[in-house]
Amino acid sequence: MAVTPTPESLLSLSITTHKIPSAVPSSTPSSAVESLQLHHRASRREWLRQDQFCLQLALSAQLPLNHLGRLSGSSLYIHTEFPFPFRRLQQLCLDSPIGGNSDNIFVHAAHSAEQLLDEMPKIESFLVDSQSRLPIRLIVVDSIAALFRSEFDNTPSDLKQRSSLFFKISGQLKLLAKRFNVAVVVTNQVVDFMGESGSLNGLRIGNLGSLYSSGRRVCPALGIAWANCVNSRLFLSRNEEVIGAEISSENAGDGLCRRTRRRLYVLFAPHLPESSTEFVIRREGVFGVNR
Repeated sequence: MAVTPTPESLLSLSITTHKIPSAVPSSTPSSAVESLQLHHRASRREWLRQDQFCLQLALSAQLPLNHLGRLSGSSLYIHTEFPFPFRRLQQLCLDSPIGGNSDNIFVHAAHSAEQLLDEMPKIESFLVDSQSRLPIRLIVVDSIAALFRSEFDNTPSDLKQRSSLFFKISGQLKLLAKRFNVAVVVTNQVVDFMGESGSLNGLRIGNLGSLYSSGRRVCPALGIAWANCVNSRLFLSRNEEVIGAEISSENAGDGLCRRTRRRLYVLFAPHLPESSTEFVIRREGVFGVNR
């Protein structure tokens, strides 16, 4: 199921800061559900760095309508694993060039898919009440995969129940997006690709025939069922490239000097062309790299 944005809801939320070139097509239409694919096998520190996009989105949403973020609203951030990175959020509020106020980011924890679904009426009531202050214009769910990682077995009955929850949760999020004119961003994770290219889990979804991160071929978690629940999908990859030999290789492993490179790809989106851009994560936030 997809939501077609109405004319009054055609606002967009920039994923990146004003230092990203304006040609980078990284925006999320209101009243749509967008999925970010993240690699889950990195260290805890690296995983928390992946939250930078979501935190920066929440800050960008506060910018006035004539500015880059163009939502002029507050955010509801639903986190599902690890303690919420309050310290990093405060650091971004102080150091990020886009500024922002943490008081306009409302944080809520969800520990299971059933809990998230049961609390949808409360979330709806919260959105109604928010209209009297800086209205909620962004909902972040970080991450959807964590809610299903250990809850279900690989049996026909569990897979059926899991798929049913996918559609119920995404359906509720789309109803909220359409009714309240909000953008919804849901982070997913990836798993190692298993099987041959012609197998079912090698089914091509979007602009790229295959996905690679950390030197391995990967595919989105939650499968084709979740892919059918979102309007747009972006993929964040992280790879290392050798840029030369170190001057001294003592206690330095193979003696090669490496550089981490991160890239954002548009896998599919009805409002964006096929494209990608390199980015870096710094103390001040996420920044595009001009090559």
